[in-house]
Amino acid sequence: MSKVRVFAPGTVANMGCGFDVMGMTLDGVGDVVSVEVSEGDDLEIENRSHVELPDDIEKNVITPAVRALMAAYGEKRMVKFVVEKKISPGSGIGSSAASSAAAVYALNVALGRPFTDERLVEFAMEGEKLISGGTPHADNVGPSLLGGVVLLRGYEPLDIVRLPVPDNFCCSVAHPEIMVSTRMAREVLPKEIPLRTAVKQWGNVAGLVAGLALGDVHLVGRAMCDVVVEPYRKRFIPGFDELRVKVLAAGALAMNISGAGPSVFTLSADMDVAERVGEIMREHFAEQGIGSDIYVCKVSNQGARVLND
Repeated sequence: MSKVRVFAPGTVANMGCGFDVMGMTLDGVGDVVSVEVSEGDDLEIENRSHVELPDDIEKNVITPAVRALMAAYGEKRMVKFVVEKKISPGSGIGSSAASSAAAVYALNVALGRPFTDERLVEFAMEGEKLISGGTPHADNVGPSLLGGVVLLRGYEPLDIVRLPVPDNFCCSVAHPEIMVSTRMAREVLPKEIPLRTAVKQWGNVAGLVAGLALGDVHLVGRAMCDVVVEPYRKRFIPGFDELRVKVLAAGALAMNISGAGPSVFTLSADMDVAERVGEIMREHFAEQGIGSDIYVCKVSNQGARVLND
């Protein structure tokens, strides 16, 4: 029998303009999943976290990700997972991705590391496909597994590029206590966009990548402007436009929706500003009778990893 315990970090998908093709890794928040592998042929998932998970194993995002890995492995095993710590579903900071990432990373280690981390992203995408209603995407599972900032240049085949993270890349994330499902957030998006809008978005994506490559956090901030998705999703977040005015006035360089929401994130050039902005975000939601969890950290270069404790 082989036992492995893994932490996989939460993530911010899209980073504003990079819908489904960019994501970054948060520090200090994520899922902890352990796995036991032995002789046999079955899959079990036990939930010991404080978060309610589906009783039906077929509705758990871990299941399709693990089955994809085991199919590629080509040998049968008895695999038991225990979810010890869980990001709340619908938080907008990669809840489903962290579970899928932790599970496939732990199982890969337990099996002797037959697959590269990039291949693990492909397996973990199957969990995202389940939760989003049939659309596999890697802007959460990519950074959760690999760490740092990840660009998905293409999906057919999957082409992943890790981008450098500026030293002064500070992030504040507010997770208000409201629920926005990934599926619902996708259903409100337009099926077509005007060419003029697309050109603006292409310029912003290019500026974002250039800013990261140059280590220019101010250029990154200017480029974090989403003209395609945000106009439709911000309706789910109370006082979104007013909050942006507040955080920019306090020194933040940008504010956007994290993933499908309802979390919002800001970019700042130093931790003092990031801490101040985090409190402004907390106060904003409290004024509307909404509690929130606040995370203030630098973007992490470290993705999923084995825990020794």
